Amino acid sequence: MAKSDPNQILRLLPLVVGSLGGILLVVNRSLTVELTSTQSRSDALGIILSALLILVGLIWQQVQPRSPEAVQLIGEERFELVEELPEAAKIELAWASHLLLTNTTTRSILVYYQDRVLMRRGILPDNKKINPGVILRRVLETQKPVYLVNLKIYPGKIEFDYLPENTQGVICQPLSNQGVLILGANTPRSYTKQDENWIEGIADKLAETLFSLCMDAQAE
Repeated sequence: MAKSDPNQILRLLPLVVGSLGGILLVVNRSLTVELTSTQSRSDALGIILSALLILVGLIWQQVQPRSPEAVQLIGEERFELVEELPEAAKIELAWASHLLLTNTTTRSILVYYQDRVLMRRGILPDNKKINPGVILRRVLETQKPVYLVNLKIYPGKIEFDYLPENTQGVICQPLSNQGVLILGANTPRSYTKQDENWIEGIADKLAETLFSLCMDAQAE
């Protein structure tokens, strides 16, 4: 269910005040028995101000951007980690996912690394399997992130069946050339450039930690 626009009242305020002011001026004028020149000038000024308020309200309706609407994602709250992961990796994944869930519009997180899903956290469906589609393969090959600002308009959305079906936005952030950090948001066009830079930094830290732990495991 979408949330109401928090700026709706603010945008309507000039319209309401301008309309109310104009109506009161007309009523006051019609009830005046003896009209003076001073009152005529005041009424004219009041009508102009009311008209300007109404005009500002109409412009705000057209120009002022509406806040993207958030939805309640379909799925259940989950936090799943691969059991055999080293404790250091679990701590790192828990820390990174907590930061993303509490400081951005991210509501679903998956870490896909070396053909395995290491972590699922947030609102997610039952499907645990990731079959990399065109978008995910491109991220792995190019090691460049992909931000789908409004998932429902992209034909490639069908490959994200491991995210809630009404996910609004998706970021696929590479973990070097070994994996992808997949983030699902409950609001379209919700990630700022600062968010993207921050997510990139967290992903780089995760990639370094996971690679180091994998090398240590191979050495043993």
